[in-house]
Amino acid sequence: MAGVQLWETLKESIVAYTGLSPTTFFTILALLFAVYYVLSGLFGYSSSDLHPQTRNFQEEELPPLRPPVQLGEITEEELKAYDGNDHDKPLLMAIKGQIYDVSQSRMFYGPGGPYALFAGKDASRALAKMSFDEKDLTGDISGLGPFELDALQDWEYKFMEKYVKVGTIKKEATEAESTGEPSGSTPRDVDVINPTEDGRSKPAAVKSEETPSNVGADKE
Repeated sequence: MAGVQLWETLKESIVAYTGLSPTTFFTILALLFAVYYVLSGLFGYSSSDLHPQTRNFQEEELPPLRPPVQLGEITEEELKAYDGNDHDKPLLMAIKGQIYDVSQSRMFYGPGGPYALFAGKDASRALAKMSFDEKDLTGDISGLGPFELDALQDWEYKFMEKYVKVGTIKKEATEAESTGEPSGSTPRDVDVINPTEDGRSKPAAVKSEETPSNVGADKE
């Protein structure tokens, strides 16, 4: 009995809101569904097929992360090759000479990211000063104030907690260290000349090879 009353109410509502008879209304509704399914078949995809395609596209754009590889000591010039432009290499960044693998944050440090200019570099000075200036993209932290050094320390702690350290930056040897030459001469390298009473010059130190007889001959 309740079903009959509900059907009567539905028919009255269809007539009142659409101006169509219930038979005409349901016929049009059936035709609309039929047209939808036909068009879906012609274009060859449905809403359920759209999600896997989107997922596959994202997987192609973001390849799976590789485990960090220890590099040991490398130069700053070698570090530039790990700026994210080569997808076969990890994305690296250094703080205070310590190199970290930041590949998991490629959206920030990779190409097109807001901090992409830090990648492949020791950006200690830039992080301490919160600067994006090209001249601050260096590991030189000389002359920084206490607040800047504290900020840099906070950055270092964050990197130590979040990323894996994979190497260190090799310090360049100075010219004296690279050639192996001593910085100055020792007293043995130079003969100091002292004047004698007769105005002639003689060495201040007598070589060990000279005999006492030779020394006496000089005095005569």
